[in-house]
Amino acid sequence: MRRWISALSIIFFALAPCGAHVGSPDVYFQGLAGPYHLSVTIRTPAMIPGVASVEIRSSDPGVSSIRVVPLYIVGPGAKYPPPPDPLAQSKEDPQFFSGKIWLMESGSWQVRVQVNGSQGAGEVAVPVPAAARNTLPMQKSLGALLFALMTLLFLAIVSILGAARREGTLEPGQDLGANQKRRGRWVMAGTAVIVLGILFFGNMWWNSEARAKALQMIYKAPQLNVSLGPGGKMVLRMSDSSWHVSRPETVMTKLIPDHGHLMHLFLIRVPQMDRFYHLHPDLVPGSPNTFTVDLPHVPSGHYQVYADIVRESGFPDTMVTEIDLPDISGVPLSGDNSEATAPPIPNDSSDSKLNAPVTEKGVVDVLPDGSRMVWERGPIPLSANHFVWLRFRLEDPQGKPANDVEPYMGMAGHAEIIRSDRSVFAHIHPDGSVAMAALELAQKNSAESASANGNGAATMDMQMPMGKILPEVSFPYGFPKAGEYRMFVQIKRAGRIETGVFDSVVVP
Repeated sequence: MRRWISALSIIFFALAPCGAHVGSPDVYFQGLAGPYHLSVTIRTPAMIPGVASVEIRSSDPGVSSIRVVPLYIVGPGAKYPPPPDPLAQSKEDPQFFSGKIWLMESGSWQVRVQVNGSQGAGEVAVPVPAAARNTLPMQKSLGALLFALMTLLFLAIVSILGAARREGTLEPGQDLGANQKRRGRWVMAGTAVIVLGILFFGNMWWNSEARAKALQMIYKAPQLNVSLGPGGKMVLRMSDSSWHVSRPETVMTKLIPDHGHLMHLFLIRVPQMDRFYHLHPDLVPGSPNTFTVDLPHVPSGHYQVYADIVRESGFPDTMVTEIDLPDISGVPLSGDNSEATAPPIPNDSSDSKLNAPVTEKGVVDVLPDGSRMVWERGPIPLSANHFVWLRFRLEDPQGKPANDVEPYMGMAGHAEIIRSDRSVFAHIHPDGSVAMAALELAQKNSAESASANGNGAATMDMQMPMGKILPEVSFPYGFPKAGEYRMFVQIKRAGRIETGVFDSVVVP
């Protein structure tokens, strides 16, 4: 009977999540809209078309109104934005605004945020990769109602045809004979078989159509084939993605650099998560989908592979696979490549490391050279689906602020967040969870649009560090679900990339 219900609804598909993250679809961003510093959370819908929730907090008082409008980052849809929608200002907290917007199609979107207040007007564009992650299951109450109606209709058809065969040829007042009763039962049985057959094969057809529609609509990152070549060279081959190819106007397939690299590759030895590598493969000339990288020293083990890329439209992908590696002597690390060693991740949330008390300074990780990275977290537990600032600072071996911190690939720092079961992976920056290449596109197009419309008040600020920077870095983020997480926080100091490792439990 359950199969009949599924014939009346689209099958539920829980496939890969959208964006440059795994299992972390919401967008977190912080930046300046003119003179106003904003923290933005955009919760994307699971199905497109769908409604996204927008939450914005201004760090500065005096904001009187915030309006938002969604539009594509590139293409004709980026040039002619519709009128923006106002967000509702909280009565309890006048610096907090919230509202909802429609995302009508999958693709590389931006949400333009227009702010007005006591310091004038400002504008900022936030990239939002929009894609259907699954189809919505039918409500149980509706399914039960439809099943009851279908059962009633089935019984009615069988009864009506049986009665027609049994009594249709009788004269008024004539009693039923054994022959009429037998023929009526045969017709009812035959009708039941035919109707059940129609339902069965109709269900098969419906499911087939639903699968085909889901393959077309539901986002799935391209497959990644990873192999080990001679001399410890890793070869990565991306497959073509029908989802991307079918959306050439809004999800262009050509790759663009993000932080100066076409691909960011992360290798994590699992299940221990005790070895971490952040590498940058090179594209093989003449092959748009093949990358290679010379591995450093890598001990044997089973490795989880995450590969981040950004499309020309600003749409990001994170491809996921696994590989077993032997001991590799490798080559010395150079450039922006980095590695980290850490104790095995605790087996369960009762482990003392996960529940270590927070000192006055926070949670401290001592780095190989004696310097220390401090996670400035308070005693309040982390909770799922809540905006949080992840704040870190770097100290020298004497406990003083490090005075030789420098930008790492154009940013004050990078952080990689992984759930213990690997169902969540996020590569974030001080500006948030958005891809920096997408942010640059969105800001550029938004500025051009503002200039074309004569809006001189719109101000874009990429928040990119210049020269010497403070030994502190903050990341806006929201853990998508409860569980145990490991964070790799990367800051560059005196030409060396330092990686702090922190574990925590996120509660529901």
